[in-house]
Amino acid sequence: MKITLNESEVEFTPIRAQGAGGQNINKVSNAMHLRFDVAASSLPEEIKTRLLALRDQRISSDGVVVIKAQRHRSLERNREDGLVRLRELIATAAFVPTQRRPTKPTHSAQRKRVDGKVQRGQVKLLRRRVLD
Repeated sequence: MKITLNESEVEFTPIRAQGAGGQNINKVSNAMHLRFDVAASSLPEEIKTRLLALRDQRISSDGVVVIKAQRHRSLERNREDGLVRLRELIATAAFVPTQRRPTKPTHSAQRKRVDGKVQRGQVKLLRRRVLD
């Protein structure tokens, strides 16, 4: 299923990045906060419920995804990085694993297993001490 993320639903807030700045403290190290309200988004309902059910620390109790992007030095690259991470989070919620159907071993497989065990027992029986 192809899911499109409407960027107008994402709120971007520029903030100061954490960590030491050194001589470039007043010039670089800009971070970006992304806020995405899941309930008010245009995502399909089943993806919304799966996204809210995820046990992820980036999703608040009121259903807002908050991502802090500060890997890069430029504000625009951090914005793109945050969007990529948000898309990955939505993609994990969109993935539905296939249901496993429990199966039983075939009769011949059970028979081979028992025959192998019996044969192994016979080999071990021959290792015993001979009693006269």
